[in-house]
Amino acid sequence: MPSRPMTGRCTALLVLAVVVFSFAATARASELFVSNEVDDTVTVLDGDSYKVIATIPTDQRPRGIIETLDHKAVLVCDGDSSNIDVIDTKTLKVTRRINTGPDPETLAMSVSGDRIYVSNENNALVTVIDYATGKWITQVPVGIEPEGLAVSRDGRIVVVVSEETSMAHFIDTKTWQVVANVLLDTRPRVVVYTPDQRYLWASSEVGGTVSVIDPGSHQVVHVINFDIPGVDEQYIGPVGIRFTADGRTAFVALGRSNRVAVVNARTYEVEQYILVGQRPWQLTFSPDRSKLYVANGLTNDVTIIDVSSQKALKSVPVGRLPWGIAVVP
Repeated sequence: MPSRPMTGRCTALLVLAVVVFSFAATARASELFVSNEVDDTVTVLDGDSYKVIATIPTDQRPRGIIETLDHKAVLVCDGDSSNIDVIDTKTLKVTRRINTGPDPETLAMSVSGDRIYVSNENNALVTVIDYATGKWITQVPVGIEPEGLAVSRDGRIVVVVSEETSMAHFIDTKTWQVVANVLLDTRPRVVVYTPDQRYLWASSEVGGTVSVIDPGSHQVVHVINFDIPGVDEQYIGPVGIRFTADGRTAFVALGRSNRVAVVNARTYEVEQYILVGQRPWQLTFSPDRSKLYVANGLTNDVTIIDVSSQKALKSVPVGRLPWGIAVVP
């Protein structure tokens, strides 16, 4: 029986199907960007298979890493090269470098995405940079060895913690003045706003605690302690902190204890400890927040945690001494 010729409608549907199939075949999943402090690289993992899809050379000692608000670039601090590498998320190549001043460790973006805030560990400064031009706007003196940064939702305040001074410093982004200093436990590393902006949580690695700060009164209103059976307290070093979207649960990386703590963010009770790789440092969520990714510095891998069951699913290898992690949808 002879086949009938295609109608115009059938032809159009066939073309559409081919286009959709081609797009699906070439579209990329979310990607994880992991800074490897010793290798001077960023490892890129596929967000579905967790296979390595690229290893990007950087300048020396990459640590703090974030994605831009438009997801077009990933920015990584190169501590020993005094700059930021800008990685294009389509080509997976470094497209430019931004001078930051000595020893940048971590960074954050303004709420509008036009400025970068950089903590310069060696000279006790926060450098404010215009992202488009790379020009410095100002430098703000803070405590010794500044590290973690947090930006308020309205963009009016930048908070930075200083390791040696053991303080959180509140910087007014209009005047570029430090308007408050809050004393914390020993060697604070990371500071994060709760999703509702009511509090800030600051982790203190050597002190072994997380301080809950009221940003209005600039007072510590609660201190969270950790106790892991069979683990000496000197190994319990809180670093990275992430909250679920509803703000009810916090995940805290506990360094050389090789655990991530699950904390009830309402009662401040530790609900459980999840065993991961050695020396979990920074962590972040998948775009749909169903997975938590943990960079483990001493086992050179990333642990994937299922958020709903709060169980570690697997660990995947990256480079040597992974420090920070960012995810691009």
